[in-house]
Amino acid sequence: VQLVESGGGSVQAGGSLRLSCAYSGYTRLFTNMGWFRQAPGKEREGVASIGSDGTTVYADSVKGRFTISQDNAKLTLFLQMNSLKPEDTAMYYCAATFRSFMNAIQALNVEHFDTLGQGTQVTVSS
Repeated sequence: VQLVESGGGSVQAGGSLRLSCAYSGYTRLFTNMGWFRQAPGKEREGVASIGSDGTTVYADSVKGRFTISQDNAKLTLFLQMNSLKPEDTAMYYCAATFRSFMNAIQALNVEHFDTLGQGTQVTVSS
């Protein structure tokens, strides 16, 4: 039972990165998956989540710049990040759960997810 992130790195402001999260050890698809991030000295925050029906939720700070998607056949979650800003610098984590959510607030709250990956670092320079 594992979530393994990849794709992080260092880019200049305005650049793009695509994060991937490969999951294994599960016999059924997750109900919801998401991306969270944590910058040094800050609380962990929700970035985006996606339900098994394809419904997506985004934090206001990334709307229009980030896109969450998943490939169920390949058991992989993605986060396409465009127009990156220095304030996007953080450790990014993939998360998953079999729970259903009542609203968007729950969908971006890591406390409602059961499994978290080890993270991949994203650094954006100005």
